[in-house]
Order: sequence, then C-alpha cells, then structure tokens
Amino acid sequence: MQKQPAVPLWSWVFVLLLLTPSPILFAQMQPLGVFDHHEDIGSPKSKGSGSYNKDDQSYTLSSTSKNMWTNADQFHFAWKKIKGDFIIKATVRFIGKGTDPHRKIGIIARDKLTTNSRYADACVHGESLTSLQYRSADGDTTGQVIISSYNPTEIELERSGNTFTFSAATFGENYKSVTKEIVLNDEVYAGLFICSHNENVTEQAEFSNVRIIIPAAKDFRPYRDYIGSHIEVMDVTSGLSKILYSAPNSLQAPNWTPDNKYLIYNSEGLMYKYDLVNGTIAKLNTGFVKDNNNDHVLSFDGKTLGLSNHTGKDRTSTIYTVPVSGSDNPTMITSDTSGHSYFHGFSPDGKRMVFTGLRNKQFNIWAIDIATKKETQLTEAPPLNDGSEYTPDGKYIYFNSARTGTMKIWKMKADGSEEEQVTFDEYNDWFPHISPDGKWILYESFPKEIDPLTHPFYKRIYLRLMLVKGGVPKTIGYVYGGQGSINVPSWSPDSKKIAFVSNSKL
Repeated sequence: MQKQPAVPLWSWVFVLLLLTPSPILFAQMQPLGVFDHHEDIGSPKSKGSGSYNKDDQSYTLSSTSKNMWTNADQFHFAWKKIKGDFIIKATVRFIGKGTDPHRKIGIIARDKLTTNSRYADACVHGESLTSLQYRSADGDTTGQVIISSYNPTEIELERSGNTFTFSAATFGENYKSVTKEIVLNDEVYAGLFICSHNENVTEQAEFSNVRIIIPAAKDFRPYRDYIGSHIEVMDVTSGLSKILYSAPNSLQAPNWTPDNKYLIYNSEGLMYKYDLVNGTIAKLNTGFVKDNNNDHVLSFDGKTLGLSNHTGKDRTSTIYTVPVSGSDNPTMITSDTSGHSYFHGFSPDGKRMVFTGLRNKQFNIWAIDIATKKETQLTEAPPLNDGSEYTPDGKYIYFNSARTGTMKIWKMKADGSEEEQVTFDEYNDWFPHISPDGKWILYESFPKEIDPLTHPFYKRIYLRLMLVKGGVPKTIGYVYGGQGSINVPSWSPDSKKIAFVSNSKL
C-alpha cells in the first residue's frame, strides 16, 4: 500500500479557522434595536457610533464624516437587509446646534455598503434643505428632488417597486411628498444614517418612532388575508409612540380601561386583556360569543364591555354585553333578526347604547334603551352614518357621515337633533373619540382617493387631534393601518395618551 504524504500542521490550522466562527466577524456584526448592524461607510478617519434606548425605543447615531454627495459617501449607517417593498419612518432631530449647515440625517436604501453604491434616501440637512437624494449608478454623481426648504421632524421613505417616495412633515402637519424612479436591487441595505459633512467634527442625532413596515401585498384579499400588528401607545403632546406588543396576526381596536390597568382588544373573534403593568396577556371570557369584531366599547364606569358579535347562520353583527371581568353568559342587547348592529358607545349613565344599524336597507345611527330594548333612529341622511360616541357630559353624540360625498366628522344632540358638520378638509375622516376630560377629539384620516363608504385595511393614515370647541386639526400620528387601528375609544384615563394598532408583515 502506498503511504499518503503527511498533511502539514498549518493546513489543519487553516481548515479549523475556516470551519470555526470567527470572533472577529461576530464582533463586527453589531445589531442595534430592529437593525441587523451599524457601521461606518466610506472609512471616515474617526469612528462613528450607535446606541438604542429600550425604554423609549429611540436610536442615537454619531458620525465624523466628509460628505454624502458627488460619487462617494461617508456616513454612519444602521441597516437591515430588506427585500421588496417597504416603508421606513422616523421622527428625527439633530442633537446640538452643529457646525456645518450641510450635515445630514435621514433614511437610506442602497445596493451595497461600498462608498459609491447606488442609493435613494430621505435626507434632512442641518439647514433648511430637505430632499430625496439618489445615485442612479455606482460611482455616478448624486442627484436630488427637493421637497421644500424647511426642517421637518417626521420623515418617511417608501419603496414600491422602483418608485421611491420621500414624505416629510413638521409634527402636527401633514406630509409633503416627492417621488423618483430609481432602479435598485430587490434586496437592499436600508435604515438610518448621519453624516457630519466635516471630517473634523462629530455630529449626533436622535431617531424616535422608528418603524420598518413591510406592507400588505398589492393583491391581498380584505377580511381574508392579514398581516402582523403592533399595539402602540402614544403621548398626544409629543407624538412619541412605543410598541407594547407585536404579533404576526391581526390585532384590532384597543380599549383603555378607566382604571388604567389594561388594554382590551380583539383578535380572530376573541377578546384579550393586555396588562399595562406586567405586559402579560390573558383571554377575556365571553362565553359563547366567540366571533367578535372590532366594534367593542367599555361603559364609562369601566364595569361593562359591549361587544359586536357575528351571530347565526347569516353572521349578523349583534350586540352583547359582559362584565369587564368576563362571563359565560353574555346578555344579548339587539336581535340578530333585526339586521347588522355595530356597537360604538354607552351613554355616560349606562342606560343607553348607540350603534350603527342596518335597518330598512340603510346604515344609520340608532340608540337602544338597555332595559326595554327599544330602538330609536337618530340619523336619516344616506348613504352611511357610523362611529357614534357620546361626549362625557352626555349632551352630544359625535359620528362620521358620508352624506357630503366625503366621509367627515359630525355631531348632534343626544336626541338626534341639530346635526352639524365638524371637519371640512379633503380627507376621509372616521371614528371620532372624545377625550375623558371632554377637551379633544381624536380621529383618523384616510386619503381622499379611497371610497368614503369603505374603511379599508393597510393604508397610510393620519391620527389627528382637534379641540372639541373647534379649530385646525393637528396630525399626531403617521401610521400604516386603517381598519382596526382606532375603531373604538382608546384614550388613557388622564387624556394624555392614546392606544392604537399599526400594521406590518412580521
């Protein structure tokens, strides 16, 4: 037998190095919050940094870097590899006055981590320039599409195929947007960036309300296909929002209990309680009522939960009540033979309930006396009236109506008299919710392009705030959601926060 030559020791060492995960490689990969990694691009002479605050879910990035322009870039980048369409949004601010007016922060998507890669970004400068910047080919000169000369706080970069849209706003206002067709790889590196525009100066910036959204497929089937959900809580003054819980299925319509202990929401026909202190979740016992939709409301005293449940072979939406602690035997309030009844609010004294009822082939707002079960029609104007809710003093009912051709917020006295339009702009407005202190109206606005007779899933919507006494609405939430986001009253007891659902494919 021929003797095989001995394998040199250095060869075995080399093989072991190849097969053994390198601590150097692991050290280089630095996950940051929702991002896979953060690093310097373009080899600046001083190292940048990134940190994540779990308490408020914010990011801080720093960089000492030359520029992001012409045919080469230097910046610090927190990135995640994403395939296909996406929306990335953030609230942004520079920390400190800064040195160079051309320092830059924003959201970027690029093919490669090389300094000359193709890219598209949503860029906010230290001065007033705000623009969608891009490089159409590796090593090409940077171009830009200017939105406006102002300093926004809310920014969003959306990819739909090869169309990139940069939307920007100052908190309280609605987005201004620009678009650009840019061919990038199907899978890109996308995330947050900062560039100091001065290789001898370190700049810092904070990014809060960061959301990476993978939208629903364009051919999704409403009420059949669902994507994931985030339950969020927002401070209405600052707009700072925090994700409390995420799930890959549909979660909808959080009610905030008056004792400030729980959020009650529906998912797949059942009701759940999210514990605001411990972060635990428990199923709420609703007995045989197990096909609940997102029209459920707590009584003003917090003792009773009203439900809209699909009942019978025709799955007629029917109103039931249960104690907030749950029950094996819910009480039926409306009959499943009367037509669909979608519950929206208790009167403050707990004696009446208001709902959207399909009666005589028309959706109108009705009230029902809980003791006698007598129904009273409150609106008559076609084609759709919905989302009724009492004010805390019981004097008025706010609702939304499509009677003008656009869905708008209206109000009327509790007996249905003196109907009056409240909102007037181009958007389709749904589900007015009055703060417990009676001062504010929260509602959601859909784009003017949607059918006002629908309340669809998975759209870019605004959460808006308006004084009950009137005035200009203020946009406080820039959300991917819609159906199920704020269908029900969701104010905190102190009128300082709201709960809502946003969506993304998880």
